Amino acid sequence: MYISTQSDGVIFHATEVRQKALTLLRSGATGAEVARQLNVPRGTISYWLHVDRSKRNECPGKPDPHCSRCHGTELPESAYGYLLGLYLGDGHISQHSRHRVPNLMITLDDAWPGIQDESEAALRKVFPDNATCRVRKPGCHNIKVYSKHLLCLFPQHGPGKKHERPIILEAWQQEIVDTHPWEFVRGLIHSDGCRTMNWTTRVVGGIRKRYEYPRYWFTNVSDDIRQLYTDTLDKLGVEWTHCTRAGKEYNISVARRASVALMDAHVGPKY
Repeated sequence: MYISTQSDGVIFHATEVRQKALTLLRSGATGAEVARQLNVPRGTISYWLHVDRSKRNECPGKPDPHCSRCHGTELPESAYGYLLGLYLGDGHISQHSRHRVPNLMITLDDAWPGIQDESEAALRKVFPDNATCRVRKPGCHNIKVYSKHLLCLFPQHGPGKKHERPIILEAWQQEIVDTHPWEFVRGLIHSDGCRTMNWTTRVVGGIRKRYEYPRYWFTNVSDDIRQLYTDTLDKLGVEWTHCTRAGKEYNISVARRASVALMDAHVGPKY
């Protein structure tokens, strides 16, 4: 039997309880399982685990074996290609002093919950040992992950906005994009693109008729990121054009029927 005492509303657990909890945790039991078995609050179990890891120099943030750049482990390339597109579009790496490790934050509109799910799934595949979270903001969510290896996998990070500095893929990143081009394009479209229905009118037999047709847009202020997008489209055989919208020359259009069909087969509307 494990004995706990209470004084002034504070519960004190016997040393035996703590040791039993740590033994179970080290053997692979989850914190929830240990909390139920010993009748100890889940938060207390988490605190004991944190202190134990700290004493053994195993706190989160220490080098882990899942960084492909540091340790040569396998990187899920398809998921990474998609995540790279999201990062170049709506992603940002933050290194606040109050956090021990950097965090990757991808801001996605609440109008497309499926893309938020797909983004988080990609994060979990690329960072299997790191917890993800969603932070609610007005009209959107920030999909986040903390890892000290973010800069290893996203060397494009730097001071200032992405369009104010060169964005050039490293050789290993370009190889992944060449191997999984559609995943990269999906990530870019899901972050900074869309599929819309355009319309025009045409006189047929003396009668003006309205015609609608689908078009894909990609809009990004960075010349380098737009170039990465169009270079990839070229390799995929997708025809595109530069367009000026609202006086801004930051837009890439895909409107030819065969090219739209290719995009529909591999990207599709946001969801």
